[in-house]
Amino acid sequence: MKRRNIVMMSAIAAFLLALPPGSAVSQTKSLKDQLVGTWTVASWEQVRPDGSKFHRFGANPKGMQVFDANGNFIVLFARPDLPKLASANPSTPTPEEAKAIVGGAIGYYGTYTVDDAAKVVTLHIAASSFPNQVGVGQKRTVTSITSDELKYQNTTVLTGGQIYIALKRAK
Repeated sequence: MKRRNIVMMSAIAAFLLALPPGSAVSQTKSLKDQLVGTWTVASWEQVRPDGSKFHRFGANPKGMQVFDANGNFIVLFARPDLPKLASANPSTPTPEEAKAIVGGAIGYYGTYTVDDAAKVVTLHIAASSFPNQVGVGQKRTVTSITSDELKYQNTTVLTGGQIYIALKRAK
């Protein structure tokens, strides 16, 4: 009997060792667990209702998005070519400088919830440089996520159309 148990245990151990690390037997992380961390923006594109494409933050956008394990997030996206203020005082931009900055940068923060089954992240915005976002549940549909890349679609675009964002995990 003891010999049979030893042979059985050896066979089970050999089977488990032969399984690849990503096999169905190993547990998958939840979407929230995969999101947690700091991400840098790789691309940002809005497809307007008429089908035209708009790159608000330019062809080479700057910025990051951070998700923490406690359900908090922060986002900052900006054009790399934002103008410096002639006055060097953020309270006194010229009308042209103010327009360029408002049109070329956005920052917001708040809390987030995740629907794993639907692959939807809902951002609950507490404050934003675009105040119209505050109080509106902002839905993001995750289209792809790996350990190094996150792609999602903003389906709650207040200016119309859809926004597609690709992020890379910060090193």
